Amino acid sequence: MNSRVAELKPEILEAESSASSVSQATVVPKTKNVVLDRIGIWVSSACAVHCLLLPVLLPIAPLVASSVFAEVWFERMILTFSILVGFAALFVGFHKYHRQLYPIYSLALGGLIYWNKDIFGHQYEPFTIAIGAFLIIAAHVTNMRLCNSCKTCDDECGSVK
Repeated sequence: MNSRVAELKPEILEAESSASSVSQATVVPKTKNVVLDRIGIWVSSACAVHCLLLPVLLPIAPLVASSVFAEVWFERMILTFSILVGFAALFVGFHKYHRQLYPIYSLALGGLIYWNKDIFGHQYEPFTIAIGAFLIIAAHVTNMRLCNSCKTCDDECGSVK
């Protein structure tokens, strides 16, 4: 009897593996939205690193202080690009997948805090930068998780009926 089970096992395993590979290939397609979220995370992270490392680099490298990286317009350009990519990614995730607004609220609040980073004075600027960047990155991570929680576009994951 054990020899009969041993003979059937490869066929059963082969049938199960082929059935599961077909269902996995058709159930979870890769989306462009994940790419936009990842770009948004990287741009927001680069912006945060730029703003947090600049005060450390200023005493060490006076040349950096006079370069384009220390200009307010350059910081605002990076932030604007980050917010635009973020809204595109979050809107696609909202519209196609999850219908949850809180990632968009987190992105808007993070961008607002980041844009007005010196509202409490220059001594608190690193803290406001970190909070704003954290909210922007959290919005992208949350959006990715919400989008990945749906197995197909037909699912009603997180949508209000």
